[in-house]
Amino acid sequence: MLVLFAFILGAVIGSFLNVVIYRLPAGESIVHPPSHCPSCGHRLGALDMVPLLSWLVFRGRCRYCGAPISPRYPLVEGLSGLLFALAAWLHPNPDVGLLLIWAFTALLIALSFIDIDHFILPDSLTYGGLILGLLGAALWNEPQNWATAWRGALAAAGLLALIAGFANLVLRRGASGKAGWPVGLEHVYLAAAVAAWFGWPWGVAAAALAVLLNLILRRPLPLPDALTLGLAVLGILVASYGVLPQSVLESLWAALLAAGAVALAGGFYWAFLPEEEEGEDEEPVAMGFGDVKLAGMLGAWLGFGPFVVGLLAAVVAGAVLGLLLRRRKLPFGPYLAVGGWVALFWGAQWLQAYLSYLGLS
Repeated sequence: MLVLFAFILGAVIGSFLNVVIYRLPAGESIVHPPSHCPSCGHRLGALDMVPLLSWLVFRGRCRYCGAPISPRYPLVEGLSGLLFALAAWLHPNPDVGLLLIWAFTALLIALSFIDIDHFILPDSLTYGGLILGLLGAALWNEPQNWATAWRGALAAAGLLALIAGFANLVLRRGASGKAGWPVGLEHVYLAAAVAAWFGWPWGVAAAALAVLLNLILRRPLPLPDALTLGLAVLGILVASYGVLPQSVLESLWAALLAAGAVALAGGFYWAFLPEEEEGEDEEPVAMGFGDVKLAGMLGAWLGFGPFVVGLLAAVVAGAVLGLLLRRRKLPFGPYLAVGGWVALFWGAQWLQAYLSYLGLS
């Protein structure tokens, strides 16, 4: 009965997610005006919005004007119902934990389809999911405890930000990206560099000081990406020889935490500013910053270890599908979402099995 209820609830939520997927990227309200046919504008009644059934009964057409309705609508409803039901089967306790898993699932579905359509991951969903994951951890220890959640969020965002930084450095042949004011990606890399040598609080402090200097000088200070990223790697290498107060793992962990803290804080700042229009001379990037924010959200829900499992699954899936479709540009958000959802249930077990195989358990 719980699984059946979950399917029905998921299909209903999926109907609402269709509205979110369509309206949120367009900057429209998701509650007003009421649902209507996109072709004739006629307001839809209750019979028009029964999940799955309405589309089948009316043969995929509006019953007022006869215009075709995209099969995307029943696809989202059916996918939501199936994933809600599967979550209930894997977590058969009707408690707060299951409610949070359903919320997590709904967020990932909305983010995935928006990224497929527009190559964006809205801040309202990524940061909303991050905050919800942290609240669940703080109030109910679900789906992770508080320490695992906040560390996972910072480290996951830091890992993806640094991966993107090194990839961009290669893509630009060593050239730095466009400096941000008062805060930009260069401060993420600076935080990682200082943290790798002295600890993550010092890395965050160094980035905050650089931002303060930018505000005082009213211009961005030059911080070459090759220098800061190189110093981060050098600090981790030096730590491996036992020269620094922290071990090599502590140095790496500090770099990830500091980079993630500055990345998420900076992203939160930019979320409240008007978006810049894309120009013809837009610099090439290997990965959008929305993926970094999504990584922070996933880290809060999964913890860092399972997030890495989900990230590896996302990379493999993206590479395989990219080769099959022969497309150079694919949104990474849906792959991260799939990897994150799978890792929520099996990531910890797979990680433990792999560590046991290596004799590190």
